[in-house]
Amino acid sequence: MGLGSIERRVHVDASPDVVFEVVSDPVHVQQWWPDEAHYDSTPGSPGDIVFGKAGERVVVGFEVVEVLPPRRFSFRWTQPAGEPAAIGNSFLVTFELEPAGDGTLLHMTETGFRERGWEAAVLEETYRDHEHGWDHHLARLAPYVAARLAGAR
Repeated sequence: MGLGSIERRVHVDASPDVVFEVVSDPVHVQQWWPDEAHYDSTPGSPGDIVFGKAGERVVVGFEVVEVLPPRRFSFRWTQPAGEPAAIGNSFLVTFELEPAGDGTLLHMTETGFRERGWEAAVLEETYRDHEHGWDHHLARLAPYVAARLAGAR
């Protein structure tokens, strides 16, 4: 039973500078991932992201961990309300970017599933939910970047 981390690779037809902005700036993040994003893109900055599910607003804790433009952006999320994000109460997501021809290879990793201390069924359900979520949302990233670049011309 793996369930330790989720990894995805996405090629984006844009420079690392553009892709970094799209994965780190909340104005852009909310166009391809959550419905709302409220945080400053500086290490240690707390905030939240909001998903609309079944007519409800689900507010999720979010804290920026690392900002190394245009190479890496990482954050912790899903910590309980009012608690600082830490190992054991949140997931760590890292976006690593590398030039690839005329575009960028984005490598996303999410870790922290086993550290939550959940029973096997809860761990597996949460892991599968996040796998499905990343597959859905990361598929929206490259088209968003393409539309953004087309609008800038």
